[in-house]
Amino acid sequence: MSAEARPSVPGEPPGTPTPAGGRAASVASRRAAAAALIEVSPTRRLTIMAALGVGTFVTALSNSVLNAILPLIADAFGTDISAVEWIITTFLLVQSGLLLTFGRLGDMIGHRRVYLAGLLGFIVSMILCALAPSVLTLIGARILQAAGAAMFIANSSPISMAVFPPSQRGRVLGIQATTVYLGLATGAPLGGILADQFGWQSVFLIPVPFAALALVVSWRALRVEAPLSKRERFDLAGAAVYLVGLIVVLLALNRGRSWGWTSEWTIGCLALGVVLLTAFVIHERRTPSPMLNLSLFGQRAFTAPVISSMLNYAAAAGTTFILPFALIQGRGLAPSQVGVVLTAQPIAMAVMASLSGALSDKIGSRIPATAGMAILACGLFSLSWMDLTTPLPLIGGGLAVVGLGIGLFTTPNNSSVLGAVGPERRGVASGILSTARTLGNVLGIGATGAVYATALLALGAGDPANAVRATGYALLFASGLALIGAITSATRPGRSQLDR
Repeated sequence: MSAEARPSVPGEPPGTPTPAGGRAASVASRRAAAAALIEVSPTRRLTIMAALGVGTFVTALSNSVLNAILPLIADAFGTDISAVEWIITTFLLVQSGLLLTFGRLGDMIGHRRVYLAGLLGFIVSMILCALAPSVLTLIGARILQAAGAAMFIANSSPISMAVFPPSQRGRVLGIQATTVYLGLATGAPLGGILADQFGWQSVFLIPVPFAALALVVSWRALRVEAPLSKRERFDLAGAAVYLVGLIVVLLALNRGRSWGWTSEWTIGCLALGVVLLTAFVIHERRTPSPMLNLSLFGQRAFTAPVISSMLNYAAAAGTTFILPFALIQGRGLAPSQVGVVLTAQPIAMAVMASLSGALSDKIGSRIPATAGMAILACGLFSLSWMDLTTPLPLIGGGLAVVGLGIGLFTTPNNSSVLGAVGPERRGVASGILSTARTLGNVLGIGATGAVYATALLALGAGDPANAVRATGYALLFASGLALIGAITSATRPGRSQLDR
């Protein structure tokens, strides 16, 4: 293997956690990770990175465009908005439940195989969505799409880490994060334009050529890899229990506001989910080939960034969910104006993501990730003080600060999590990261929504100023979540600990 494909251990980026067993175990782990690299030319690496970037961009784009066309789908099928909301809800639930499963499957049979199968399934599902004759058929196609998305989302980062040397890990993950943020930033306006000109079906068809291009390039550029866990069996029972348990918990958290947090459906789903996930943990402790190696959570280098990631997404999701209430109901802005204001956040995230990845390659993950969470908390705190007279550029500036904090945090944090495990567990680690993101999104929306509703009830719903004030309380709560995330992020091992 070339020197480029297998860097020496001293060249390992700072911030890589030391496994239990001291420096000897750390050196062995680093050498094993370096040996697992696929030897490819620099040109081929760039081709692979471009293919992975297109795949992640299409995924983010296809999800962000849907919010703009749900009313059109409801009109086309003669149904109400509560029915078409399941188009998004089912995707969220199924994708979240399968991320860990397909990450583990990629660890066992090869990430390339699962990734390509996921891209193919994603393409087929997009075509089926456009051709759907009814809402139920569309929901079914979205379930297939969720499965495909889970397959390549959970395996794209492990592929990057197998192709690029550890010294470039942050930079590459940063570029991937940038493509996600660009997809989120362009999704809503692009979806509206396409739907106006060509109908809602075009929103599903436009991404197909790009996904097909990513599939062809990935097929040619990625090498077939040897399975990393040949002697282990796939834990089918554990995967099934985890899938159902996580789905019912997320269902309760997602629908709790509409069902009522004390309703029989909400309490019943939460209770069933807790029972199933507890059974999953017990099963994983006893099975010889667990889907999720629970010992990972005994490592502070792994657990601290995962918890921080969930808090980061909770604060961010709560912000994008609750802020439009202040701008539309309080300030009386049109949805198009709100969309322009909100784009400040993903644009700032896209700019910062690549820069923070390169920075983490040089100084490690703890400082930039912790600073990012602190900046996020400051941005949310500044937004919590807005009123009816706050200039829109100032609100956009606050959202830009929020985006800079998220972008500074995400890439170093993801690099830290994936660097905390060996090559044989990177699919699982990637799945856990994605699951933490989903849990954070759902919890953040539910919690900030509850704070907003409670504050508005106490202040009085008739006054537009009260809608802005209630939003401020919700943003202050989100700022608190980000501050807690900064504290948990700071507890991860630092460079001095790793070098000892």
